[in-house]
Formats: sequence, structure tokens, C-alpha cells
Amino acid sequence: MSVVCEVTARPATSDPLGLFGRYLTVWVALGIVLGIGLGNLFPNQFAVLSRLEIGHVNLIMAVLIWIMIYPMMVNVDLGSLRHLGDRPQGLIITSVTNWLVKPFTMAVLGLLFFEVWFRPWIEPHEAKEYLAGLILLGSAPCTAMVFVWSQLTKGDATYTLVQVSLNDLIMIFAYAPIVALLLGISDIVVPWETLLLSVLLYVVIPLAAGYMTRRQLLLRGGEVRVQQFTDRLKPWTIIGLLLTVVLLFGFQGSTILQQPLIILLIAVPLIIQSLGVATLAYLWAWAWKVPFSIAGPVALIGSSNFFELAVAVAISLFGLNSGAALATVVGVLVEVPVMLFLVQVVNRTRHWFPE
Repeated sequence: MSVVCEVTARPATSDPLGLFGRYLTVWVALGIVLGIGLGNLFPNQFAVLSRLEIGHVNLIMAVLIWIMIYPMMVNVDLGSLRHLGDRPQGLIITSVTNWLVKPFTMAVLGLLFFEVWFRPWIEPHEAKEYLAGLILLGSAPCTAMVFVWSQLTKGDATYTLVQVSLNDLIMIFAYAPIVALLLGISDIVVPWETLLLSVLLYVVIPLAAGYMTRRQLLLRGGEVRVQQFTDRLKPWTIIGLLLTVVLLFGFQGSTILQQPLIILLIAVPLIIQSLGVATLAYLWAWAWKVPFSIAGPVALIGSSNFFELAVAVAISLFGLNSGAALATVVGVLVEVPVMLFLVQVVNRTRHWFPE
């Protein structure tokens, strides 16, 4: 999440989520209400903002998403990839669930709910856009908020960092092909050029910028300097997240008021997906006798989403006013309470695993 995908690599504290993180769902809900209200009060102004784009990329949203993503990428230590061979079980579980299970099960759930079970309440063209948003979310495993979940389960911070770095590396090459495949299977036409441009803008370039920034900070003061730098940016990431929510729901304001149940309908498959992926990974780790300090984060990584990337790609592919963009934003609304519930379940079953 994060913000939804906000990195923090410091040791566990009594309140690792912080004030905004712990009540993120509340702030997002308030942002939704504010956005819907402003969108209905000032529809012409929001229409002008939606047209400020270059190559299907809205300039305002691009800036806000960069504000959210950049601090996260500064904390990704690509040097940790040299530890890939250490205790490979956790990495195998994470990679398989994130890239071979999660995207495809999300597509199946989306098809079942929006093409079959929810058909009486949703127009066919809207159902396809909501489905596309779910696929974009399901194909983007979170690479940062997992540090928070790892802290809350007293996970191995170094191992979690290796998992995050591996996820980012895989995402560069796998995200666009998987999304294009699943959208194609769902009979949704997606221009490859736009999808690849989105990955370049919101994964490759921020990761490169974060890597160069991290190198400079390490040379000047080590990890402490990196933490100080990202701490200073933290308020901006929260502001960027909330402004993104306000704008997206402002663009969708009239649609939501006409169909108030749509948020709930989108949330249902997202919640089922999160619980299902966590259960699969956790039981797999238990069967392999993976230590709890690795098993806990393994169960939670696949359940969390790279919300910022999914929103950015949804906007680029389908537009600010699309159902796909709305579905990706609903992801942040349901993610935090679901993940906190999963953290409680994991901590209460700690005795299942070897120390």
C-alpha cells in the first residue's frame, strides 16, 4: 500500500505503521468522499485537468505517482540480489505465488465476478474495465509495504530486502507481458506501446533514479543518510497518495453517485484474492518447514499490491475516467485492513513454524 507501497527498512518499532499508515484506510475514505464531492461540484474543472496529457499519460497524475514511487525505489538495495542463493525456499514461494499464481487467479476471479455473477448490476463495457483494473493490480506485487508487514511479524529484514529486490527485477521484464496476455485472454485490446511506456515510466526510470540517489547517499553517510532522506520525503508520499485518490474519485464522481454499490462489488474479488494468496503461500512455507521469520513475510508479500504502478498503467491504458482506474484505487481502500487482519493471523500461528 504504501502509503500503500511506502518503504521503511528500519528495525521494528512499537508503531511501524505510524499515524498515517495505521489509519490509512480512514484517510483514503475521506479522500474518496472529498473527491466525489469536488468532482460533482466542479465537473468542468476536473474535465480540464483530465485533458492535460502527453501520449496518453496525464501530467498531473504522472507527477503524483512519481512522488509516491521515488522514495520507495531509493530504499531498494539491488546489491542484496547477491544473496539469492541463501535459503532459496522463501524466494521460490514468493516468486511462484507473485508471478505464476496471483495474476492468473485474479483474472479468473475477475471474470467470474464481473462477467458472470455481477452481470445483472454492471454494463458489459464497464465490467471489462473493472476486470482490467483487477488484472493490473493482481499483476503488480507490492515491493515496499512488505517491509512494514515484515516488521509487524518480526520477519527477517535482510531476507525481505532480497525478496523486494528480486521482485523489482522480475517486474521490469514480466509485468508488461503478463498484463498483455491476461487482458488479451479477457478480450480487452491493449496497445503494447502504451503498456511498455508505462513500465518504463513507472518502474524502470524510478528504479534507476532511486538506485543512483541511493549510491550517492551511501557514499555521503551510509544507510543512516538513506533513512533520513526517505523520512524527509515521507510526508510528500502521503500527500501524493491522497491527492491521487481525490483526483481519481473526482473524475469518477458522477459515476459513483449513480452506482454507489460499485466500490463494494470491486472490493469483493480483491479481498478474496488477498486471503487466498496469503493462505497458499503460508501453508506452502509450513509444508517446507520454512522458519517463521521468512514464512510470515512470504505469506504477506503476494497479498499486497503495487498500487501506484497499477494506477499509473490503468490511467495510461484506459484513461482517468475509466473503470480500470477506479478499480485500482479501490485496491488501496481494502488493502490495509485486510493486511492487518492477515498479520494478526500470522502472528497467532507463529508456533506452527520452527524458529
